[in-house]
Amino acid sequence: MFVKLQLPWNVILPPDSLEKTSLMLQRKILIKLLDEFATKKATKDHGYYLAVTTVDNIGEGKVRQHSGDVLFPVVFSAITFKVFRGEIMEGVVHKVLKHGVFLRCGPIENAYLSNTKMADYKYVPGENAYFMNDKMSKIAKESVVRYIVLGTRWMEADREFQVLVSLEGDYLGPVSSPDI
Repeated sequence: MFVKLQLPWNVILPPDSLEKTSLMLQRKILIKLLDEFATKKATKDHGYYLAVTTVDNIGEGKVRQHSGDVLFPVVFSAITFKVFRGEIMEGVVHKVLKHGVFLRCGPIENAYLSNTKMADYKYVPGENAYFMNDKMSKIAKESVVRYIVLGTRWMEADREFQVLVSLEGDYLGPVSSPDI
């Protein structure tokens, strides 16, 4: 789920933003690194980028020939969120459809739970549709559900993961419901 990584990164600063004092230069490099890190969102190999924890090294700047920009190699530690097959997680239902539900878990917006992976649950249509089983356990919008991850798919265009989940296993299912 959470992974701590040490990552190399190249920070490029235009020549007009360079400072005489090393402390101000380090600050500019750090701000640029954090800005680029936040806009990256996620990668297939590392998962979702959550936070920079430490800056381990800022290398010597190298002037780029054609633009005059200065490239600083930076090594830093970061925390990422990556989903693995077989992992048990909890998510909040945000969309209920006849064929299943979509859940959110942290930065993951598209965890899909198919009605075929919810044994014993039946779809109950209506304005606020939901799934219910014989034991009166309910999966509705805003319900918290514990599930197991069956698989993930990286969507390069959206820079995010789609996750397929199931309730087939011990202690899986609704943890809380908005009605309770």
